[in-house]
Amino acid sequence: MFIASKLFAFVTQPLNWVAVLLAVSLLVRQRTTLGRNLRWIALALLLLMGWLPLPDGLIRHLESRYAEVQPNADLRGFVGVVILGGSTETGRVAQAHVQPLLNDAAERMTAPLAMLHKNPHLRVVYTGGGGTLVVSGPSEAALAESFFGGQGLAANRIAYESASRTTHENAVLSAQLPGVDITQRWLLVTSAWHMPRSMATFAKAGWNVTAYPVDYRTGSTTPWIEYSLREGAEKWELVLHEVLGVVAYRLTGRL
Repeated sequence: MFIASKLFAFVTQPLNWVAVLLAVSLLVRQRTTLGRNLRWIALALLLLMGWLPLPDGLIRHLESRYAEVQPNADLRGFVGVVILGGSTETGRVAQAHVQPLLNDAAERMTAPLAMLHKNPHLRVVYTGGGGTLVVSGPSEAALAESFFGGQGLAANRIAYESASRTTHENAVLSAQLPGVDITQRWLLVTSAWHMPRSMATFAKAGWNVTAYPVDYRTGSTTPWIEYSLREGAEKWELVLHEVLGVVAYRLTGRL
């Protein structure tokens, strides 16, 4: 399933669609009309990709499924926090530097810090091994241990799960950590756009979780006149990855 998801990731990148259409148009040069039509479709797709309201609206729909938790929320009824990986650079980049490098999902790591300092009773489970086909360098859990240690969190508050590569494995393998009781109330920290699939997956695995969404990518209004091919390609890839992920998880019984 993991290998298939990585291979299928090709489909979630709209720029690949453009490249495939252009390549096919070159292969059918004898059929002039078909080749020309394919090139026009590729151009139209490329131009449409940069119009941000479409992917922005889809991502906002995912992000609005669970309410943002207020900073002063009463968390005394929770035993701990489960933080999903995906916010650290791994592989050759991570190996070239001593400090842990955070990516564009950094709020998965940084947002819970104030909550954890204000609520010293909360335990932490960090789950993440790595999401690449070829594993190299330190795991996400090892990088997270370095990061949280540098932020002054006591080591005995945090349990690390370093073998998981998918959201499903996050839920299943974290439940097997010593001292973790999944029937108690836990907060689940991940990106807001990833929260619907994460909550359903953890609930399916038997966890008693409440959403603590972070890493928002959209605002409260639609950017009707904003245009950017770079941002558009990134947002389309994100939303397609998540939507296809939900479909795959439903088909395989993980939701």
